Amino acid sequence: MTPVAESLFLGLQAFHVAFLLLHDWVPIGRLNDIRAQRATDPVRKRVLTTVLSALPYLLLFAFSIRDVRLHRLSHTLVFWLWVGYGALFAGELNAWWIPYFLRPEPERAARYRSLFGETYSFLKERNGIQPNALHVFLHAATLCMLLLLFLL
Repeated sequence: MTPVAESLFLGLQAFHVAFLLLHDWVPIGRLNDIRAQRATDPVRKRVLTTVLSALPYLLLFAFSIRDVRLHRLSHTLVFWLWVGYGALFAGELNAWWIPYFLRPEPERAARYRSLFGETYSFLKERNGIQPNALHVFLHAATLCMLLLLFLL
């Protein structure tokens, strides 16, 4: 893997881990709304969600750092990266893009409005859903990770 590919490979994973660990906890201007998170979900639920969603990607990231330092990517790691980021992308499609483009989900749309209604979005609302910029960046990074895995 070239140094640029290594940097992209590790950088995308670092972004995912940072996003999953911090986006419900650390205010980032209009990119997130911590007050809405606090009002909607109790601390215990947010902690559990953060740990369960971030842990697999933190482990994949740690093994990726190890393999990059050893100048090899094990087939087992690549397989689990495909599983992890494929599942993440499938979840992103199901949670955001299928309801946005294809299938209205009024309950999900109402929840998203309460959680993300004050955050910055550059996309037009469709089916009651308006993906905010931070999630669009996350989903784009997930797609880039899958494309990079395809090229490995």
